[in-house]
Order: sequence, then C-alpha cells, then structure tokens
Amino acid sequence: MKKLMSALACVTLSFLAGHAQTVTGTVRDGATLEPLPYCHLVWAGTAQGTATDPQGRFTLAIPPGSPVRLAVKCLGFVPDSLGPFTVDSVADIRLKKAEGLLGDVVVTGTMKEMSKMDSPISVEVYSPALFRKNPSPTLFESLNMVTGVQPQLNCNVCNTGDIHINGLEGPYTMILIDGMPIVSSLSTVYGLSGIPQSLVKRIEIVKGPASTLYGSEALAGLINVITKDPVSAARIQADISGTSLGEFNTDLSAKFRVGKKTTALLGVNYFNYQIKSDINHDNFTDIALQNRVSVFNSWDFRRKSGKKATLAVRYVYENRWGGEMQWTKQWRGTDSIYGESIYTNRAELIGTYVLPLKKERMRVDYSYNYHHQDSYYGTVKYLAKQHTAFAQWVWDKDLGRLNLLAGVPFRFVYYDDNTPATATADTLHPKNKPALTLLPGVFLQGEVKIRKKATVLAGARYDYNTIHGHIFTPRLALKYSPNQNHTLRLTGGSGYRVVNLFTEDHAALTGARQVVIASELKPEKSWNGNFNYTGFFTHKHGYVSVDANLFYTYFTNRIVGDFLTDPQKIIYDNLDGHAISTGINGNFDFSFKNGLKAIVGFTLMDVYSMEREPDGPARKTPQLFAPHFSSNFAVSYTFQKIGLSVDLTGKVTSPMHLPVVPDDFRPERSPWFCIMNLQLTKKLPRRFELYGGAKNLLNFIPRDPILRPFDPFNKQAGDTGSNPYGYTFDPSYNYSPIQGVKAFLGVRWVLE
Repeated sequence: MKKLMSALACVTLSFLAGHAQTVTGTVRDGATLEPLPYCHLVWAGTAQGTATDPQGRFTLAIPPGSPVRLAVKCLGFVPDSLGPFTVDSVADIRLKKAEGLLGDVVVTGTMKEMSKMDSPISVEVYSPALFRKNPSPTLFESLNMVTGVQPQLNCNVCNTGDIHINGLEGPYTMILIDGMPIVSSLSTVYGLSGIPQSLVKRIEIVKGPASTLYGSEALAGLINVITKDPVSAARIQADISGTSLGEFNTDLSAKFRVGKKTTALLGVNYFNYQIKSDINHDNFTDIALQNRVSVFNSWDFRRKSGKKATLAVRYVYENRWGGEMQWTKQWRGTDSIYGESIYTNRAELIGTYVLPLKKERMRVDYSYNYHHQDSYYGTVKYLAKQHTAFAQWVWDKDLGRLNLLAGVPFRFVYYDDNTPATATADTLHPKNKPALTLLPGVFLQGEVKIRKKATVLAGARYDYNTIHGHIFTPRLALKYSPNQNHTLRLTGGSGYRVVNLFTEDHAALTGARQVVIASELKPEKSWNGNFNYTGFFTHKHGYVSVDANLFYTYFTNRIVGDFLTDPQKIIYDNLDGHAISTGINGNFDFSFKNGLKAIVGFTLMDVYSMEREPDGPARKTPQLFAPHFSSNFAVSYTFQKIGLSVDLTGKVTSPMHLPVVPDDFRPERSPWFCIMNLQLTKKLPRRFELYGGAKNLLNFIPRDPILRPFDPFNKQAGDTGSNPYGYTFDPSYNYSPIQGVKAFLGVRWVLE
C-alpha cells in the first residue's frame, strides 16, 4: 500500500510540475526595442529567479501562494517591477536607459570598448541628454555642467578660453575627437567651438594623467568627444535656437547612403552674434561678436571582412572680435580704438582602419589638422599656422586572462608664427625658423583579470621628442568589484607636457603685457594618484548612483606664469620647487519612478605651488582661477500626461584667486556666486520639441573685469596725477561671463 501511495504522489507531483504556471517574455531597451541579454529577474521576497538569454528571452515559473511581483534588473537600465502574476502570462518588458550609469560602453580609459563597470580606469560618461537640460551653442559652454571641469575664459575682450580639470589650467587638458588628438596646442582655445552637438554621441572624461596611452598634454586629464556612428544615426536632426541678446545657433545633421556599402553623416553648425552690448558701462563689448560655421562629414564603409573602416572631415571658420563699442574693422591693428580681432580657419581629418586579419585584432588610427590664425590684439599682430599629423598602429591580443594592448604612435607638428617662439637667436640678422617637432613612441599595456572580482592593469610608454629627448611614462591600476553594482579603483601614473607658450596660453598673446621667458623651459612632468568608488543603489522608488574620486597630483616641474611681480609683464620660468593639486569630487544621480531626477556634483580642492626662496622657507602660491569649492546641479521633472519637462540647472562657485596688480583696488579673490538656469521643454507631435527658458536667473555680473578700460593703449598710464598707482590696461581679471539674465527659445526635430 505504501509503495502504491508513493507512486501516486510522484505521478501527481510530476503532473503538477508539468503544468506549473509560468511567465514568459522578452526584456527590451525601451528606446531602441533591442533585446537585452543577461538581465536578472527575481520574484520579490524570494530567491527564485532567472536570467534572459542572448536574445533577451526568459521563462520563469510562478511560485505558489499569494501573488508576487517580478523584479527586473539590467546593468545600465532603471530597475523595474511587474505583476503580480498568478496565471500563465506573456510579458514584453521594456526598461528605460539609465544615462551615465554603470552599463555605458567606454573606450577612453584603455583604448578599447568595454563597459564602464569593467574598465580598470575611472571614466565619466556624459550623454547629450544632460547638456540639453541647459542648451548652449558650443561644447565649451556645455562642459560647465560637469563636476570638476571648468571652462575658463582667459580674456574679457575676445572671450577665448580653455578647459580646466580639477583646478589645473587648460594646457594640461587633452581634447580628443573620436580618440584622435587633433584639438591641441594652437587650437585648444577654439577647438571645442563649432562641433555640431547634433553629431555628439557621448563625451568621456578621464581625470588624472593619461600620458601612458595618449602622450603629451594629458596631465590633468582628457576629454574625448565621441561622434555618432553614421549607420545608427537619425536620418535628419535639427536644433535651432536664439536668445534675447541676439545670439542665433543652428545645428543640422542628415544621414544618407552612397551605394550599397557606404553610409555618410553630414552635420552643419552655424552661430552668429552681431549685437554689441555693454551692460557694465565700461565701453567694452561684454561678449565678443562671433560669426562661425562648422561642417562635419563622417563616413562608414561596409567591408567584406566585416571590419571597421571610417573616415571623417571637419572644417571650421570663425570671425570673432571684441573691444571698444565704437570699433569697426577699419581700426584693426591701429592704436586709435582698441579691438581684438581673430580670424580662424581650421581643417581636420580623422580615420580608423581595422586590418582584415582573421586571428589578430589590429588597427591603424590616423588624423591630420591644419590651423591658421590671423589675429590682432590691439596693435599686436599674431599670425600663426600649424600642421599636425598623427598615426598609430594598435594591436589588441587576448592571452587567457591576460589582455595585451600594444601601440606604435607617431606625431609630427609644424608650427610657425611671427613671435619670438619661431625666431632665431641672432638679434642682428633675425630670421624666421618654424618649429618642427617629431614625437615617435611605443606603448604596452597589460590587463589581467584575477578571478571575477579583481583586475590589474599596468602600462608604460616611451616617447622621443626631437627637442627634449627621452620621456618615459608608466601607469598602474587596480580594480575590485565585490558585485556588479559596486567598484573600487586605485590608479597611479605619470604625465608630461612639452610647452609652447604662444600656442597654448592666450595671455602670452595679448598686447596688454610683455612676455618675459626667464630661462629655457623644460617639459612639465607630474605624478598622480586617484582613488575612485562607483556604486549603484536601488530602492522601491527608483535608484541612486554614486561616482566619487580622491585625487592627488605632484608636479616635479611646472611652467609658472608670474602675473604679479610686474603689472606690465608676464614672466615665465620653470618652477623652482613643486606644485600640488589635491582634493575630492563626487557625482550623485537620483532618479525616481514618478519622473523626478536630480544630478548633484561637487569638487573640493586645493591647488598651489611651493617655490624655494633664496633666503627662508618655501613660499606657497595658490593657483589662479582655481576655486576651493564648486558644485553643479540639475533637477528635472517630467509631467508625462502633458509631455512637459522642467529643468533647473546651475553651478555654485566659491572664491578663487585672480590676477591682480600691485595696489589693485579690486579684491584679489572673487565672491561666492551662482549661475542658475531654468528650461521648459514641450514634446509636440511628429517628434518635434519646443524648449525655452532663462539663463543666469540671479542676474550675476562680475565687477570691474577690465582695468583702465578708458586707456587700452596706456597712453595716459604714465600720468602720476591721474594714475598714482601706475595701473595699466589689463583684461585678464575674469571669473564669470559678463552677461546678465537672458531668455532663450528653440525647437528640435528628429526624423528616424
């Protein structure tokens, strides 16, 4: 009897198991509808779950008892829950992309594609969605929304500027387009102007020296602008906007096919601002007038081998000027009415070709850029041209747990101008001598995965500079991930930069001060340590992501510009001592299911140099334009039913040291200030968007940005009666754009 009952029980259980109620379905990207593989699905309150297959499909038995909800989590997407389910069901699950989080694919840290979580080098990723919360006509202005990144205007007249990372000046930041170092040296000031934002796929930022892979200039870090793939880009995209001050910006892009194997993407940016404004009544334009056009064209070639082959070209023309309100073109270069007039012509070429090898991953990257600049800073003429050619062979090889990346880069730079930078030392018979710099090198990087949780990366690079000789830059990184939502990274390495003041420092070009080079300038070198924590937390109302960094950079040599000793000079010399940049920055991304989203970032830092004194202890000098504290924020809420989004963005900046002159009546430190912006975005039928709002809601305007604006040629500077302190014209006291509150309005349209 017992055997019969056992047999009946087994048959009954087998029958019930065979008819267990299940949920089957597919998990997809809610935006692209692409299937999402390896997502985790778990019944809430239980350990019972499964994962999606490579096609995003799953089947999961419903547990007996009371109804339960199904929790769905996929790396890089906002977690969700569905149900309850009590009977056989089919679920088509669509997840929302969590912009800027752990699932992003990055290439900048290691020169190869991998997820942000897997990268042993900390890489910050920013999508155009962030910058659309506070739309700007240039990437230069948009980067003001990034924690630890400070777009710094260097001149209150022509409004040229550069990008500071963690308090270090612009020449220490390398800017790449699709991984190519084509925005550097002479073009740093203007390189981010005119890149059509409609063509930007994402921006990747590495903070800290990256010279091991990228060579000279990457001391503070690098910014890599990744453009859209022509194959996956929208067919047509347009963004047209204007402001109450008369600024007009147009971004257009279109995709088209050429034959069966070639896809091209064409982008055009046009910016125009021609209305003179002087709200602080100093008889100088508040913002330089600009007329700029940029054309970008990228090509993707389909090959039989399936290997990648791309080519892109860009051309930029800009006419920019600022100065006294009565200035016109006829006064260019004269000493009657002051103006700074800059004509820029720039051409770029970028390409990648993956070799058609079956067993080896090898590619060739190449780029070329030509930059011509015709400028007058008052009566000081600056005429310069630069050719930069770059190529590198890269080999990516897997050897079990070890991945090797080897490369042979080569850079050629031709630079010529009308300054002492390219003149012979013969003062009796001066001749022009263009600078020719060859920079061949080789790098090797090894990455070893220790089980599943830890990774060790070590790399080294050797460069030979035709002027400064041998340069060696190593790097070491450790990554530990206890699980897929938390990662710790510790990195250390060195960086270097070969200096050319006249190509990189706008202050060396202005006619307001005489440039003095005290001794032969040597390459700048630094050592850096960085500790990074990245975390992802979920709760029943949404998620929170954290990305925090502790950083420390020690300069063994640095070029110091002395603005304080003599108000009529800039004295450049090698630092007799050392310099330090140290601090912490963090990003917090809060997202809630009700449509509320908040991004908050902060940087707390101390940047200074310690210089030996002939008699006595070393003297500490704080870095100019480096605030001890700054904070970025972006708060957004979407009213789903009416298709309206509200974005409040801004930046809070603490006091920073400024270039004052002896007995200057202006404070040597700026005040606390906040630039706050508000935007409303309304979704319209047929993929139109209407947006508008106001910038600088608090109407903050810096005081006395130009010293002696009424005497720009210093014709009355020697009059001790009217000028007892010997002030001279100086436009370098800058810590914020001279624009009050302004309204803006724009429209976007996308045709997929």
